[in-house]
Amino acid sequence: MDDNMIIGLFNERSQQAIIKLSEKYGNISQRVAMNILGNREDAEECVNDAYLALWNNIPPENPSPLVTYLLKVVRNTALKRYRKNISLKRNSYYDIALEELENVLFADNSPENELLTKEISEKINEFLEKEESTNRIIFVRRYFYGDSVKEIAALTGNTAHFVSVRLSRTREALRKYLMKEGLI
Repeated sequence: MDDNMIIGLFNERSQQAIIKLSEKYGNISQRVAMNILGNREDAEECVNDAYLALWNNIPPENPSPLVTYLLKVVRNTALKRYRKNISLKRNSYYDIALEELENVLFADNSPENELLTKEISEKINEFLEKEESTNRIIFVRRYFYGDSVKEIAALTGNTAHFVSVRLSRTREALRKYLMKEGLI
């Protein structure tokens, strides 16, 4: 079933919308949540919460593409759960990925920095559009999907060392780009 049909089911308020969405994108949604949380039960709950969010937001939203919208909701839901869980236990796998970007971005989520954070996000997108596709894929897989260096290496057919070096160089180039733009 294509995305427009699934969105049509949401618009009709049909229970089949969630079923079809789960059949088509359940595995990748689960993987994104699992990469962030490292706990299958929490990941499943986040995916279900994301489905509920889509149910509540479609209509009026009409996301295109649907998978991007869904994965953004899954990722944000998982990050909220991650922050909640962080006081109970440390998830070193995802912490490592976040710490890699720490020298490039600030972690202060104060209201004063919300506008700056949005601007930085836009500049990161501009930066990635200019990067070659291999660097872009590696960066997004690591910092958006939370894939490990090993997983990215297997996905791209490269060595883990190659992926690590590319990530390091891309982070440094991003840092310089954001400095040039006056954002850090």
